[in-house]
Amino acid sequence: MHVPDGFINAPTSAVTGVVAAGAIAVSLRGARRELDERTAPLAGLVAAFIFAVQMLNFPVAAGTSGHLLGGALAAILVGPFTGVLCVSVVLLMQGILFADGGLTALGVNITDMAIVTTVVAYALFRGLVKVLPRTRRSVTVASFVAALVSVPAAAVAFTLLYWIGGTTDIAIGKVATAMVGVHVLIGIGEAAITALTVGAVIAVRPDLVYGARGLQQRLKLRVNGELVDAPDTPGAGPAPAPAPAAARSHRKLWITGLVTSLVLAGFVSFYASANPDGLEKVAADKGIDEKAEEHANADSPLADYGVEDIANARVSGGLAGVIGVGVTVVAGSAVFWTVRRRRSDDASPTNTDTTV
Repeated sequence: MHVPDGFINAPTSAVTGVVAAGAIAVSLRGARRELDERTAPLAGLVAAFIFAVQMLNFPVAAGTSGHLLGGALAAILVGPFTGVLCVSVVLLMQGILFADGGLTALGVNITDMAIVTTVVAYALFRGLVKVLPRTRRSVTVASFVAALVSVPAAAVAFTLLYWIGGTTDIAIGKVATAMVGVHVLIGIGEAAITALTVGAVIAVRPDLVYGARGLQQRLKLRVNGELVDAPDTPGAGPAPAPAPAAARSHRKLWITGLVTSLVLAGFVSFYASANPDGLEKVAADKGIDEKAEEHANADSPLADYGVEDIANARVSGGLAGVIGVGVTVVAGSAVFWTVRRRRSDDASPTNTDTTV
């Protein structure tokens, strides 16, 4: 759903740029409360993983494909404020290096794909977690639903922005029907990817899943080689939660996630659908793209997710994907370590002036 230059007029793009800048400023402050010594490096990995999975367009209808937006996944794994920053880093890397998403439309894309998806998904996720049983399975189910809803919500947000500042004269009702219709289908793919990823992480390191914090689980005892619930002690209340895994290193999970991202971007992406994504298809069918402009970085060595001067499409695309994952994880990690350090600096003791 990357909006190119020329779809939305300059005044509307400027306003969304201000909104995006304000949201990022708020998110930088909010992320200080979400990040700690365990999750700060993982936030950069989440950004790289989203970049990689966004290269995997999947077919959703005749001649149309979709890809992960990532707001729901990021918010549930590392927190809503950090999630906004994760997706924003991805969009920035894509726009600058790969000519994907217009530079003048960067505010539109951050507002739509980072802010709207994250806010909608996390609000719905928290509401579901409160009413569902406090189990890991409930977190996965809530992740599925939240991700599913976040995609058509982003489609509605784009439709509103187009209604305000669209550069072509197309009936807004037709745009809304087409955008929401195809993005409901894309939302199913988003939901599946999000639920599978959250479920996989929560199965091995639930302590690192922001949306799963506070879950209480019964102690397990191994009896005859099988794990069973430990009985409650009469009068002692519910069984305490197992000792947190905070002391365990997250290195294994980080390496596994990075390798997975590199494989997805460097190899699996070659088999992704070549059909236009939902926005591209709707834009072509409805005439929204009549005033689309060429990307300012169209001559980038990595434009269109290929490496310049490498003729072999598989090698070119795979190498571009690997470079993208590497750059994103470095940029994201730098941002989140800086945020984490600022939190540590703010929390450190300071001299107080006792002069009256």
